[in-house]
Amino acid sequence: MQQGETALGSPCSKISIMLEQAIKDQITSLFEGLISNFTFQIEISATHPNREELIGLLQDVASCSSKVACQINEGADLEFKILKDGKPASILFRAVPTGHEFSSLLLALLNMDGIGKNLPDELIRNRITGLNGKIRIQSFISLTCTNCPDVVQALNVMSILNSEIEHQIIDGAINQKEAEELNIQAVPSVYANGELLHVGRASLGELLTKLEELSGTHYDASTTELKKYDVIIAGGGPSGVSAAIYSARKGLKVAIVADNIGGQVTETVGIENMISVPQTTGSHLVANLKLHLNEYPVDLLINRKIEQVELVGGEKQIRTSLGEILSAPALIIATGASWRRLNIPGERNYIGSGVAFCAHCDGPFYKGKRVAVVGGGNSGIEAAIDLAGIASEVTILEYMYELKGDQILQDKLTGLSNVKVVTGVDIRSIEGDGAKVTSLQFRHRDSGENVKLDLDGIFVQIGLTANSSVFSQLVEVNKGGEIVIDANCRTNVAGVYAAGDVSVVPFKQIVIAMGEGSKAALSAFEDKMKDRLN
Repeated sequence: MQQGETALGSPCSKISIMLEQAIKDQITSLFEGLISNFTFQIEISATHPNREELIGLLQDVASCSSKVACQINEGADLEFKILKDGKPASILFRAVPTGHEFSSLLLALLNMDGIGKNLPDELIRNRITGLNGKIRIQSFISLTCTNCPDVVQALNVMSILNSEIEHQIIDGAINQKEAEELNIQAVPSVYANGELLHVGRASLGELLTKLEELSGTHYDASTTELKKYDVIIAGGGPSGVSAAIYSARKGLKVAIVADNIGGQVTETVGIENMISVPQTTGSHLVANLKLHLNEYPVDLLINRKIEQVELVGGEKQIRTSLGEILSAPALIIATGASWRRLNIPGERNYIGSGVAFCAHCDGPFYKGKRVAVVGGGNSGIEAAIDLAGIASEVTILEYMYELKGDQILQDKLTGLSNVKVVTGVDIRSIEGDGAKVTSLQFRHRDSGENVKLDLDGIFVQIGLTANSSVFSQLVEVNKGGEIVIDANCRTNVAGVYAAGDVSVVPFKQIVIAMGEGSKAALSAFEDKMKDRLN
């Protein structure tokens, strides 16, 4: 079969050039290792407005390898499957996978051929194949969402490894009526067998745990054996990766235990303060972190959470959410921080239905609508600026009597006619009609006046809280939950260190986290040399 031909033997007419030659060259290199033959089986209406875009994209991808072709059939709507050696996989795209989802398309082919560094380890594979019964998953996504690809790719992997799982990737913009009927206001929104399973960012491990709770499992975790290391690093963000690389360079046996590699960086769109790197993105930085890690023999135990930690004869022993037991004389805690919530009435009820934490991901759902941004720091002002180009009205609500963000960002607000700033307010509650947010109640701190603000969405941007709860009984933490350390990243427990946003070190920045991770690793090595780990 020649490149660009359909599986039926007749050439697909070249409708449009979707991809630049440089990207095609990269795809050609990526597909060099393909063994199986793949076909994009397209079912699409002759009058669908996205017809040419979808066909053009898939033709261009198919032209990059003699192992890939496309087949066009008339259909009622827009969708396509991937066939492997003539047999359909259980992945269905009801989307034109451009933007952030283009990588999901390419990885789907690689993963179906057993290729790709995102494929899980044996323990995760066994859990996936251990799921009971048939599971039909629908993922509603947006092509502008930076969190969606991780969820889509994780669910694709599950459907590839377990033939009883079917996964549909649904673009909410193309399938707007369906998204509206389900009242979807945040992405990714994942449904399993017709029931809402998850909303927002998630790792493969988190999604797998929820599917196990839903369908049951016949996986037996009782056979897990104790694994020993020289250093265990909790967390896969910049500080954790830095600690792992520095430890591995010392010849130590190292393991990273984390949900994913990247941590909060995966949610960062633009990065302009990485010294020597004038501009990059969170996704590019995460890719480089992984690339650098792969240069060293570090065990990446991802898609896991640490559920228990204790001292056993001087060893630091942890138990993961997969039932594993790991032990090492040195433990570096680099678990970072998570978005802080308001913890007011109504917030939890409407997460994903009007309450959101990522303006870049969920902003498109509020086109022409009224929204509020809670928080006047850098993240809050940046969210308001982004939303101003989408929403009809944006109101910034700040507890302090003045905004806390950088002046350069505040200056940008002055030219936005649809942005209003209200300072000195205390948010009291979030209200809705049972399906979505309808208003927010706040009080002016100086006058005591209560105000009801009618709106459609609320973006919470009030900073981060340390991910230290599982370690709080082992090491000293302050009132904010940050782990107390000395100038060398040592905690009050010998052989236990903390680095990055989870610690008391001020100024939560990527470059600082990297430096702190390196420092923690060097301190641990020094203590090992001087026999001070116990």
